[in-house]
Amino acid sequence: MDHTRFVSTGGAEPGAVAPTVAPPVERPGAPAPPASTGFAANAVPLAVASALFMEFIDSTALSTALPTLARAFHTDPVHLKLALTSYLLALAVFAPASGWVADRFGAKRVFLCAMAVFLVGSVCCGLSHGLGELVAARVLQGMGGAMMTPVGRVIVVDAAPRDRFVSAMSWFTMPALVGPLLGPPLAGLVLGVASWSWIFYINIPVGLVGMVAVALLVPDSRRPRPGRFDGSGFAMAALAIVALTSVSETAGTGLSPWPVEVAATLVGTAALTAFIRHALRTDHPVLNIRLISIASFRASVTGGTLVRLGLGATPLLLPLLLQIGLGWSPVKAGLMTISQAAGALLLKPIAPALLRRAGYRPVLIASAFGTAICVCLCGFFRANTPEALIVLLLGVSGFLRSAQFTSSNALSYADVARGDVSQASTLSTVIQQVSLSLGVSIGGLSLHLAQGSAKLTPDRFTLPFLVIGGLSLLAVPIYLRLPKDAGATIGGKAAVA
Repeated sequence: MDHTRFVSTGGAEPGAVAPTVAPPVERPGAPAPPASTGFAANAVPLAVASALFMEFIDSTALSTALPTLARAFHTDPVHLKLALTSYLLALAVFAPASGWVADRFGAKRVFLCAMAVFLVGSVCCGLSHGLGELVAARVLQGMGGAMMTPVGRVIVVDAAPRDRFVSAMSWFTMPALVGPLLGPPLAGLVLGVASWSWIFYINIPVGLVGMVAVALLVPDSRRPRPGRFDGSGFAMAALAIVALTSVSETAGTGLSPWPVEVAATLVGTAALTAFIRHALRTDHPVLNIRLISIASFRASVTGGTLVRLGLGATPLLLPLLLQIGLGWSPVKAGLMTISQAAGALLLKPIAPALLRRAGYRPVLIASAFGTAICVCLCGFFRANTPEALIVLLLGVSGFLRSAQFTSSNALSYADVARGDVSQASTLSTVIQQVSLSLGVSIGGLSLHLAQGSAKLTPDRFTLPFLVIGGLSLLAVPIYLRLPKDAGATIGGKAAVA
């Protein structure tokens, strides 16, 4: 095993402390990151980010279009959460294989193939004639997306010079910020002049540009001899994820008979227990849960999971509140939510300096607390709420969310050995996608219970937003247990001293 760690030395920039790498015990074939600056240092994260941009435009555009799709498919808007959770579920099921596949066939090749699968799935979504066809096409999209995010993270972490690690991770997360900035107004514009199918067709030019950028700028890399694929572990993990997530999706909604839900719960629990036993006894499990023993990785994953439970429900609840509860048009709703992404963008230029001055622990605590409060406050939007106040709150929420994800994503790799990066990325991605899927399910169930047989008026959204905001708030005690110098080796406050 490679025992390389990110440790602190003198910085390449005046006044900055740059994370670098201790003398490595490299795993055979593991790429060594170059010590470059400027565009050359940012070329790889920019290329990967441009490719992932398509995925995030797609998800935010679909959220804006949910009320329109509900009318087109003649179904309850709450049931349209299946279009969101089916994609997230496919991501969670197939992502465990991404680390081994990238090591076996090369990260760049796998990333390009994943983008091609995503584009085919997008076309199938646009050709759907009902909710069932749309869900199936979204699963195909999820199969491509399952390889894109974790493999893209491996590419960036492998290629990033230690003195630009936080900067590289910031560029990598940029699609998650710019996508929501452009997705809602773009979807609103498309829905105003064309059919809903075009919200999926716009992925094609964006994806092709991203594929060209990756093909030209990302170097080939492969770690030889990744070992045999853990097929039995993959099957157990997939069964557990599908069973437990399906129960969370249908519980309390009447979509599935209660005996089926009980059986699925028992099957999922048994599969999860069997997988944990298997993973702890296997040298190369498909999901290396031993990495959770690393304190910084554990805090990042568990705290981030709770925050994502809240934020995962927002793409379902907020468009329904604005368009059905408040009666806004898709265009107006999309334009109003731009402030959320704009606030997130404001964080990016100051993220490295903020983490150097304040440290990871205070940033994680403050951003988790603030994000939870902002989510709760969204439940009190009413017809007489000043629009300027809504814009301001969404902007602050976006800023805090960006601080949370930037610091959490970077911290998760602070103490992970370089040879374990692909496994850490895979495990982190699976947990993130499951938490987002559960967040959508919890938000949908809370809205279903709050709505009852009544119409979707604004007051029906108060309980769902309070529930998911409260779940996000539970991340604060986890971050409070972090040491004060957490993340010091990757540009945290203690590194300056």
